[in-house]
Amino acid sequence: MQKKIYETTLGGRVLKVEIGEVAKQAAGAAMIIYGDSTVLSVVTASSEPSDQDFFPLMVLYQAKLYAAGKIPGGFLKREGRPTEHETLTSRLIDRPIRPMFPEGFKNEVQIINTVLSSDPEASTEVASLIGSSLVLGISNVPFNGPVAGVQIGRINGEFVINPTPEQLSVSELDLFVAGTKHAINMVEAGAKQVTEEVMLQAIMVGHEEIKKLVEFQETIQKDFNTPKMAYENFAIDPELKKEVHAFVADRLIKAVSIFDKLERYHAIDALSNETLEKFQTKSFFNVIDGVKVFDQKAQDNYLSQVKRIVDGIVTAEVRRLITVDKVRPDGRQVDEIRPLTSRVDVLQRTHGSALFTRGQTQALGVVTLGSLRENQIIDGLGLEDSKRFMLHYNFPPFSVGETGRYGNPGRREVGHGALGERALLQVLPNEEEFPYTIRVVSEILESNGSSSQATICAGTMALMAAGVPIKAPVAGIAMGLIKEGDNYTILSDIQGMEDHEGDMDFKVAGTQTGITALQMDIKIDGITEEIMKEALEQARISRLHILSHMLETIPTVRTEMSTYAPKVMLIKINPDKIRDVIGSGGKIITQIIEDNNNVKIDIEQDGRVFLMHHETKWIKRAAEKIQDLVKEAKVGEIYEGKVTRIEKFGCFVELWPGTEGLVHISRLAKERVEKVESVVSLGDQILVKCIGIDEKGRIDLSRKDALVSKP
Repeated sequence: MQKKIYETTLGGRVLKVEIGEVAKQAAGAAMIIYGDSTVLSVVTASSEPSDQDFFPLMVLYQAKLYAAGKIPGGFLKREGRPTEHETLTSRLIDRPIRPMFPEGFKNEVQIINTVLSSDPEASTEVASLIGSSLVLGISNVPFNGPVAGVQIGRINGEFVINPTPEQLSVSELDLFVAGTKHAINMVEAGAKQVTEEVMLQAIMVGHEEIKKLVEFQETIQKDFNTPKMAYENFAIDPELKKEVHAFVADRLIKAVSIFDKLERYHAIDALSNETLEKFQTKSFFNVIDGVKVFDQKAQDNYLSQVKRIVDGIVTAEVRRLITVDKVRPDGRQVDEIRPLTSRVDVLQRTHGSALFTRGQTQALGVVTLGSLRENQIIDGLGLEDSKRFMLHYNFPPFSVGETGRYGNPGRREVGHGALGERALLQVLPNEEEFPYTIRVVSEILESNGSSSQATICAGTMALMAAGVPIKAPVAGIAMGLIKEGDNYTILSDIQGMEDHEGDMDFKVAGTQTGITALQMDIKIDGITEEIMKEALEQARISRLHILSHMLETIPTVRTEMSTYAPKVMLIKINPDKIRDVIGSGGKIITQIIEDNNNVKIDIEQDGRVFLMHHETKWIKRAAEKIQDLVKEAKVGEIYEGKVTRIEKFGCFVELWPGTEGLVHISRLAKERVEKVESVVSLGDQILVKCIGIDEKGRIDLSRKDALVSKP
């Protein structure tokens, strides 16, 4: 195949696609070159359907550190398990692509995006999403795309397409939006309390760019026009559907209306198992060479259809209740929030803690404060090499009444933690205002929908209880959507069943002023501007209701920190004086630490000194010692010093430990002085004025000028 090259522009940079030179044995492959960034996107698919009851799609984004001219850290010096950023980007690509595969297609599909060259000013994440969609379009894999995505910033009221890291640092918005030519189907955003109107405008600006990128992909696809593979569509037998409905439909419909989550699920599971047992009696045989052979695959397909019919009855009833009766499975109105309870200071020895409960969803937020040296080191392609705020989300199986694996966090836990972290990051003080590393851990103790948003509420209250001076409290709410044709119903505070059976999961976090984080995933092709506008407004009202409850629990940030939290002081010194504080072989700083009850001291290259201890008195003593060591004389200032040495030409005066200057004999007194000893003696405390400092740092002092200046 001859190499083909296509070009367009995106955000003021050239976007180039090369097809036909590399990875030619894959079902589809392309090099996406954006600025100086290069991503290899490939797709492969199995020829046989999977026997699993879900679509086995795997999307990977992997960043090779050589792409940024870096060698991996650690002992092995090679890339290991996916980083948090790689995991989040893989999810970012997966979410808009997954809904675009035809229903019934169950062949295993793998999409791999490998970053080969990284230009910080040209997003490899955007390039990878475009590449993933493009290789699906030119391959034989069935796909109802194309899709595309862009990043949007907002600086001084103007929207910016695919902003650079420098632009993002001053942007009030960091939005990633994806969709098709007709609608939006994925949104991920962090924002500095922007209004719903601004967020909606940004999303629609992004959609206009998406339309252009989709048209670019369609042009390329026409050149290939690859026939799509035939696949086995596991259609449901209409006669079997009638039999299953007659056997169990009425009882399932009643089970759906049980208010308690566990009771409802147990009832549905029991009826599902009863139905499978009932229809399992049918056996399937084939005659091969005159021998009757049991056909396991045929029976598995038959029982799979039974299970799908049962699930379909549940789905249809949930959707009917909401769209027709306007009643939810637990009896709430469509905009009603479940009962709220919360409290702070749940744990005695932690630095801050809070328990937040919304219906059957419960999150325990715990705050730990540490020195800036305890920040997280990031080994990745970006310019950022560390971060001082972390939010970790844990979802144990007992939270949903189940057994299951315990171990490293999965993609879902990483994603939910990142969403909570993004929401709270927008209101945190900078390290000058609050020189701590901050870790928030959310332990999900009970879950029935919207645990990531409960994490934000619990995390906010725990931060306030810990005395972290946040700019404003943040609350989160999860919205849902049931859409049948042109009719739709938007739900506030969705529970697990509504999330599973619904068409949209729309999470919005923010303050009373505006949005700090937003995430949207949908199962249908996309949603319109009208639906999104309505969902944002309904979410705003719900968010304010939750914030009101949280402020009843803890009205303001505490002015005092926990007894068990370390106290921190920041002082600034001349960077040239750092060596004076450290001393030869670290002797001076070690002595300061030992003399002050093992106070913790971190010195940055820019002259910032962070002192940390549980007792403030030791911090103050150590700070005074450091300030004495780095104190510098200023011309024109008057000091009281001690005479430490006498010479014929004058005397030396110690202003403070480690700093002394010379008073020439001609400047000892107003009158002429014949002999230094006639005016001063060793050990005398005298007033002197600094009258000069030469290029070598030697200080000239004058007692005469100090006496003249004295009132």
